Amino acid sequence: MGFGDTAKKIQTLADKAERTYQKINELRAEVEETQTTVLDTSERIQRLENEMAEQRAVLDAVAEEVGVDLESVSTEAHITDAEEISGPEGDAEGAESGGADSDDAAGDDESANDDTET
Repeated sequence: MGFGDTAKKIQTLADKAERTYQKINELRAEVEETQTTVLDTSERIQRLENEMAEQRAVLDAVAEEVGVDLESVSTEAHITDAEEISGPEGDAEGAESGGADSDDAAGDDESANDDTET
């Protein structure tokens, strides 16, 4: 009778070991897939960064040719972003007038650009 219980325990242990082995193999496959995805993503990001650098160089050259001050444009963009981020914290009335001011400012920028183009 002692051998039957021992055989049962050994079989249970063997079953658990087999399930554990299967889980380890599944995890190994997932890790390999994740590593492949990370490498592919890294390569894609590097290509995009290179492409962005090339586009930036072209934009800088065009802006210089046209006479656009990139530093002031960049500063204005950062100010606008900061205002948009801080805008929702104000009251509803302030948010409405902030939206109108933003639209007016955009219109002023467009008319200023129209003046420089003519």
